[in-house]
Amino acid sequence: MKAALIIGMVGLVLFAQAQVRSEIDLEGFAERRFQIQDDDINYEDLYESLLLYYTNPINLNKATRADLASLSILSPIQLNAFFNYMDKRGKLLSLYELQAIPEFDMATIRDLLPFVTVTETADGRPLAQRILTEENNYLLLRYSRTLETEEGYQREDGSGYQGDQNTLYGRFRVSHPDDFSLGVTFEKDAGEAFQIDSDQKQYGFDFYSFHFLLENKGRMKTLAIGDYQMQFGQGLVLGSGFGAGKGAETVNTIKRSTVGIRPYSSVLESGYFRGAATTLSFGQLEATVFGSTLLQDGNLRNDSTYSNFEEFVNSIQATGLHRTETELGGKNTLREISTGFALDYSMGPGLSIGATGLMSIFSRPLQKKPNNYNQYEFAGDQNLIGSLYASYNWQNFIFFSEVARSQSGGVGAVGGLLASLTPKLDFSWMVRNYDKNYHSFYGNAFSESSRNINETGVYWGLMYKPSRKYQLSAYFDKFSFPWLRFRVNAPSEGFEYLGRFTYKPSRSVQMYAQFRQENKELSVSSEDGNLSQLTETIKQSYIFNVDYALGRTFSFKSRVQGSNYEEAKTKTHGIALVQDINLTFWKMKLSSRFALFETEDFNNRQYLYERNVLYAFSIPAYNGTGFRSYLLLQYTASKSLSFWARYARFEYPDEDSVGSGLQAVAGSTRSELRVMVRYKFRD
Repeated sequence: MKAALIIGMVGLVLFAQAQVRSEIDLEGFAERRFQIQDDDINYEDLYESLLLYYTNPINLNKATRADLASLSILSPIQLNAFFNYMDKRGKLLSLYELQAIPEFDMATIRDLLPFVTVTETADGRPLAQRILTEENNYLLLRYSRTLETEEGYQREDGSGYQGDQNTLYGRFRVSHPDDFSLGVTFEKDAGEAFQIDSDQKQYGFDFYSFHFLLENKGRMKTLAIGDYQMQFGQGLVLGSGFGAGKGAETVNTIKRSTVGIRPYSSVLESGYFRGAATTLSFGQLEATVFGSTLLQDGNLRNDSTYSNFEEFVNSIQATGLHRTETELGGKNTLREISTGFALDYSMGPGLSIGATGLMSIFSRPLQKKPNNYNQYEFAGDQNLIGSLYASYNWQNFIFFSEVARSQSGGVGAVGGLLASLTPKLDFSWMVRNYDKNYHSFYGNAFSESSRNINETGVYWGLMYKPSRKYQLSAYFDKFSFPWLRFRVNAPSEGFEYLGRFTYKPSRSVQMYAQFRQENKELSVSSEDGNLSQLTETIKQSYIFNVDYALGRTFSFKSRVQGSNYEEAKTKTHGIALVQDINLTFWKMKLSSRFALFETEDFNNRQYLYERNVLYAFSIPAYNGTGFRSYLLLQYTASKSLSFWARYARFEYPDEDSVGSGLQAVAGSTRSELRVMVRYKFRD
């Protein structure tokens, strides 16, 4: 009996350890936990943050409460249970031990496994030797293009794209948890030229990113050189990184966690620092200092009719696209020099306080074209911002807050709590206030808008799990905008709520139904067109989804997703019917989708996650009337070499062209081919 028990335990250990480093469907993970149905969330930032955690897993034997909370997976009662277990039992010997924590169900463990490890990193060998012999390394090379010829490639008058239709991407990374990370990323977008041009500061690819990170070297907790991002407090000042916002995970995602310095390896060409940063540990106090100099794109102006500056930048362009003469003309027109600090002090069990400061200096002043709604936007060539934050864990309650003030005098403030009221019921509550003149270029605190400015709000969230088979989640968010906004010519307000019911009759079957409604005010022109008035708009979105599997070979996803939009007593609708079929056999995986969609206008466009090649992201908008299909093939030639190929296609039977402007293509279809190879130098 004992032998059988030992064999079973060893099997579970091996299973758990295999699961953690198996390839993860990040799109599927994000869809399960953070699904919403429009563009209120920055999906690319979310995906890149998940990828960062996946490729640099958290060591459970060294993790802090903030480290684990940053994943937005564990509830307050689960966090307490984990650290109570560690206090009693000591370090984990394997990931299997997570099953010994009563508050951890298998669904939670499966979500947690891809992002954690128990690997110890003590290695006395020289750093260069550790890097050269590290098994966790890979080189990705990816190619993609739209198969039809877009309008921008056909123009010969110089107004079109300067490069070819090919997108080229590469990433190399070698890393070891709690020790080091070294990576290089490079990319050329479709339409950009692959060239060497010192005047444009381009040397081959259009964009390069490099990082080198060292961790846990004596008093030095972290040292980053190259590109990096940071998150402290609730993200009012330094909020780069994971912030999922509102979605199906209604409790844990409202709180940000202090995760400190993290390497940056994305191709998103904004929202990061380039330079050096370090965190030093002095017992309970951790001090971070950093410096950065970064070239950014901007629209350069010298119009004295609305600015006191002789030459200024009208707006910073964050797309990173340099395809046309106009886009190239704005490339690297602005240099941003940033320097600052963060202090984080642990005052005892469950209590931590901190402070942040950031000075940003621009080589040219920033000045938006003045109009009614943006007259309180930032103007000038420097911004100083600082904050104080705190977090306190008491029993199964987590209280958090942060208050910040920018150089303009504007204040940003958030405060709230997460609570496990019972082992089956979790609750969250949060208030927020961002003044109309609060300016934070790297803020990423919880909000309704895409930026932390001109907003107040109160949020309530619930998560109820009466059994392993059933789960109910819901939130209600009431918000207002004290000043004018784009297309809103008066102070306005609104609210939003979501409900989601999940049913898991077995491990191979999962169903959920979700409903979301958002009410917002919008300025609409009167009948004679001379005046505008605030009108309430209502958008209702619904999803019914079924995932089911037949053994390990076949899996299916069936979905009905739709919406209704009402404005000035006019109602429009949209719907998408989706069927995914996935097949795994031998060394291959096949993923496919066929969808039908019909939307009456752009307000009813349907966003749907799609499987893509490894570490690539896809969530296109299904808009108009047509069909969507894709086929994804993965082939594992060996432990070191893997291939991916994907063909995706939109078809609009009633259209003579697809898209608009320089992206328009003749005909009724738009299709894309993407291929990728990954090579591991050691495995």
